[in-house]
Amino acid sequence: MHLRKEIAQQPAVIKRLLHQSREGTETVAAAIRERDPIFACIAARGTSDHAALYAQYLIGHRLRLPVMLATPSLHTVYGRPPDLSQALVIGISQSGKAEDVRAVLADARTQGALTLAITNFDDSPLAQTAEFHLPLRAEREYSVAATKTYTAQLTVIAMLASALTEGDQAMWDELARLPELASRTLESCASIAGWAERYRYSDRLVALGRGFNYATACEISLKVKELTYIGSQGYSEADFRHGPIAVIDRGYPVILVAPIGQTLPGMKLMAADLAERGAETLIISNDAALLDNATRGMPIPGAPEWLSPILAVMPGQVYAMEQALARGYEVDKPRGLSKVTITE
Repeated sequence: MHLRKEIAQQPAVIKRLLHQSREGTETVAAAIRERDPIFACIAARGTSDHAALYAQYLIGHRLRLPVMLATPSLHTVYGRPPDLSQALVIGISQSGKAEDVRAVLADARTQGALTLAITNFDDSPLAQTAEFHLPLRAEREYSVAATKTYTAQLTVIAMLASALTEGDQAMWDELARLPELASRTLESCASIAGWAERYRYSDRLVALGRGFNYATACEISLKVKELTYIGSQGYSEADFRHGPIAVIDRGYPVILVAPIGQTLPGMKLMAADLAERGAETLIISNDAALLDNATRGMPIPGAPEWLSPILAVMPGQVYAMEQALARGYEVDKPRGLSKVTITE
C-alpha cells in the first residue's frame, strides 16, 4: 500500500528539505528582498491550495506582507489578468502541470513580477515558467491522495518565511526539530486504527481549525472526501459559528485541529459547544485538558504554532486512510481521481 508508506516517509522528506534546500531558499529570499514586492499572490489548486492558505497566514504573520490567493480563471477563461507587476507571485503544484496555475505565473512574469514555483519536479512546466523554483524533494508520490508532498510544500513555505525573516536564527532552530516531531506524531497515530471503525457508517464530517490551522482543517476534509467519498467540509472555527454550526446534532463527527497557540481559547469554546450539542469530537491537539475531554484524542507533540500545521495534518491523513480501509475502499487509487489533474 503506497499511501501508508508515503505517510510514513514524511519525517525523512522534511529532513531532506532542511539539509538540502536551505541555500536555495536563501537565494530566493535574497531576490525577494531585492525586488521588495508590495504584496504576494499565490496560485494553486486542490491540496496545493491548502498549502497556499498556510502561506497566506505565515507570510502575512511573519512579514506583514498582504497575501492574496490568485484567481486563475481571470487568466485562462476570461483573459483579463490582474496587474501583478509589483507582486511576488508563487505557484504551488505537486506535479507542476496545472496549466491555469502556470498561466498565472506566465502572465505575472511577462508583467515584470518576481515569480516562484514550488513543485516536485524540476522539469515541470510550472518550474520552467517561473524565474525561481524550490523543489519538494519528496521523490515520486504514487498514491493519488497527496500526503508527503503536502507537508513538503508546507515545509518549503516555512523555510522561505524563515529565510525572509533576517537575523531570526530561532526560526531555523525550530525547523530543525521538525523531523523528530514528525516521527513522534506518526508514532502517536498508531492508535487511530483501533477506533476509526466506529465511524465507518458515517456519511458526514466537519473539520475545524483557525489561523495557521484553517488550512489543516481544509486539507483533512479533502483527504476524507478523496478516500471515503463522504460529504466533509473544512471550516474556520470563526466562520463555522456564522451559520454552519446549525447542522450539528447528536453523533455528528467533528475533527477539531486545536494545538496550543493563540487560537486555542476559541477552539476550546467550540469544543465545549459541540459537546453540548452531542457531537463526536475528534481532537488533534497538544493540550492535555482538551484531549482528555475529547470523544477521541489524537495527540501531537508540542511545537510552535506556526509549524503545527505540518504535524497536525498527519493524524488527519491517517484517520482518512483508516476510514477508507474500514469501508473496504482502494486507498491508493480512489475512484474517479488521477494523480495529475489538468485544469485550464
